[in-house]
Amino acid sequence: MEHDALDAGEARYELVISVDARRSGQYGDAEKPRMRERIYRVLETAFAQAGVGRDAVHMEDRGDGVLVSVPGHIAVTRLLGLWMVEVHENLREENRSLLVPLGLRVAMHVGPVRHDSRGISGRAVDLTCRLADSAVARQLLDRERADLVLAVSDSLYVDVVSAGGKFIEPARFSPARLALKEGEVSAWFHLPGRPAPDIGPIAPEEPSAPAGGPPAAPVGGPEAALAAMDAALAARAAAAAGRRVDDSDRDDEDGPAQYMAQGDLSVHRNNVYQQPVHIGRVAGDTPRKD
Repeated sequence: MEHDALDAGEARYELVISVDARRSGQYGDAEKPRMRERIYRVLETAFAQAGVGRDAVHMEDRGDGVLVSVPGHIAVTRLLGLWMVEVHENLREENRSLLVPLGLRVAMHVGPVRHDSRGISGRAVDLTCRLADSAVARQLLDRERADLVLAVSDSLYVDVVSAGGKFIEPARFSPARLALKEGEVSAWFHLPGRPAPDIGPIAPEEPSAPAGGPPAAPVGGPEAALAAMDAALAARAAAAAGRRVDDSDRDDEDGPAQYMAQGDLSVHRNNVYQQPVHIGRVAGDTPRKD
């Protein structure tokens, strides 16, 4: 896209679109080029079908997705309406022959965008990417077994979506509060071709540690990391001494307790046994006694 002023200090209000592929990390090296071809085919065909010239928009490759900015002389309603309809239909057509369907998370926001020779930047770009990568967008796509989810910023919903228009139905959007790195924001979510989604309970934005992998880094920076390390060392020392470890070493036995053990550990409190019981493992050939 040609700009008459490639000045990084000059911001222009544009529509920013972020497109991400679902679970792109699960694609093998041989599959990723085909995935990328499908994404570009879906998007660029939709631009042509919506009457938006490919050379009229700025597109950046993101490996597993595409970042787009659309200049102000192109109506935002055309992208929210007709273009999204065509993206959905093209995606459905691509998925007809796939055992594992391609899923896309699309986010939109209008705000000041700065262009330079390497691409675009600005808070509007950051917010759009955050919306596409949010836990709500990810989980809606999986939970509803959908091919496509659209997320729009609160300001875009209020200024454009809420008024409706051709192929734009505000009643089919549902609001959600997102805890992003920059703070809490409101956003609206839509599953094309479906009623307003039930957002329901959504897991936190912060990714949890994978099963069997290292624990997630503590929130709060280096001080929190050092505090967590000190607590772990104190817990090990207490376990070696054979005593209970809790948050405050309080005498309140009704509170939650934590224990560390190198082998088996069985904790029993305030239990009443009506018959003789055996607690623990039976080692060697010793017969078990109930």
